[in-house]
Amino acid sequence: MRTSLTLAVSAALVAGTAFGLAPAAQAGETGTTGASTAAGIRFVDIAGEGGTVLKANVVTPAGAVAGARHPLIVLPTSWAMPQIEYLAQAKRLADSGYVVVSYNSRGFWQSGGEIETAGPKDIADASKVIDWALANTPADPAHIGMAGVSYGAGISLLAAAHDPRIKAVAALSGWADLIESIYSGRTQHLQAAALLGGAGYLTGRPGPELQQILGDFLSSNLAKEGEMIAWGSKRSPTTHLDRINANGAAIMLGNAWGDTIFPPNQYADFYEKLTGPKRLEFRPGDHATAEATGLFGLPNDTWTSAHRWFDRYLKGADNGIDREQPVQLKSRSTGGYEGYPDWKSVHANQRKFDLGGTQRVLANVDSGANGGITLLTNALDQFLRTPPVVSVPLLPRAFAGVWQSERYDTPQRVRGTVKVHTTVTSTEESGTLVAYLYDVGPLGVGKLVSNAPYTFHDRTPGTAFGVDLELFSTAYDVPAGHRLALVVDTVDPLYIEHNPTGAQLTFSSPSADPSYVSVPLRKE
Repeated sequence: MRTSLTLAVSAALVAGTAFGLAPAAQAGETGTTGASTAAGIRFVDIAGEGGTVLKANVVTPAGAVAGARHPLIVLPTSWAMPQIEYLAQAKRLADSGYVVVSYNSRGFWQSGGEIETAGPKDIADASKVIDWALANTPADPAHIGMAGVSYGAGISLLAAAHDPRIKAVAALSGWADLIESIYSGRTQHLQAAALLGGAGYLTGRPGPELQQILGDFLSSNLAKEGEMIAWGSKRSPTTHLDRINANGAAIMLGNAWGDTIFPPNQYADFYEKLTGPKRLEFRPGDHATAEATGLFGLPNDTWTSAHRWFDRYLKGADNGIDREQPVQLKSRSTGGYEGYPDWKSVHANQRKFDLGGTQRVLANVDSGANGGITLLTNALDQFLRTPPVVSVPLLPRAFAGVWQSERYDTPQRVRGTVKVHTTVTSTEESGTLVAYLYDVGPLGVGKLVSNAPYTFHDRTPGTAFGVDLELFSTAYDVPAGHRLALVVDTVDPLYIEHNPTGAQLTFSSPSADPSYVSVPLRKE
């Protein structure tokens, strides 16, 4: 019931936002005439791949001189969002001298076609929109950028791999690896996939391929696992990394620590492999919440960075962004920014604590430790600094393994990706475990620092095997006098679990291969 309620509320929030914006888009629509509805703003139809009509809006600089050319920025909409999503930012960009074209991704709202999920037709659409802008606006063909939130971010990165005209990208709350985003640890991210699927059906027309993939994914059809991975890989910018690097676009990546749809780890890994101009920014929040206020025209650090990025790499402005530390992290605990020369430097200082002894956990029961609710929990942490909490001493040891570090005399500033290594023996060939790292205070109350799931199949019952698991990256300060605790159980509403009835997991620490948690700490 909790999972169903969570998904219903989340879908309602997304749908409500989208439907609330839709009437404004329809009221301003001018069909195919392209007549102005406000100063510098036109609503137009653009022929995408195969002639599919894409509903779009164009914002041009006020008082543009005839014959003058302006840098172009193309904005594909987010999943399930209408074409007016970016109007506030488009107006600001136009006021600073850009031509901005935002379009509704195919298959959503009034655009034609079916939802392709960043497939080849979506990539071709981006190039068609650029072609249209160059033919119908004062856009400069030598200075073209793309940006977007979520779905728009993924399409922008993929387009940069296939269209060398794109010189700069700002990809916000997007994905680089679709498999590592919603199938990390070989575990289906249930709430994320169900939310995306539900919002797609509410606001668009999923194509037969997407319907099949979504059905196989949510039903745990392992016979189709290879096909699902191949489908996701084709839609992952990391698969096209060589082409992105060869084209050389300046890439800015922004995401939230608690993004429950596209977790930060996969963005950080992708960032390290980029060879052109690049920037990585992580802030507190959940999916798209770090950019949300900017979509309403309010001050927003992420969009400010995106504007500066385009000013530098499309206008050539000497604004200093290329001389700053390229990795910018905002702590969940202090709200302050920290700069690093690269992602590796974030992990430079490691501290371990042992997962000693042997602990046995009965599967299929939620111990009370969990990662929260998609979109809601980490947004509350962003604005109120209230992560999920549990009483660690009261966690039922029959259903949760618990290990604790010593009490720390000084603050422990966790930065980056916590790694867990352990040995597992299962009574069944398949199973799922979820690991949680908690900041535990003197009264035993644990605040969630990070988590991640892990699923195994085809294991020999009764035979031990090693598990290496990366928790989702974060920036969190553990106060002096507190300790860290690792909790492992087998059920979490965020994920689909694969534990047969009556299964039992045993966690051990062989002398030849000790179990541990490795915690990355900021260098002081």
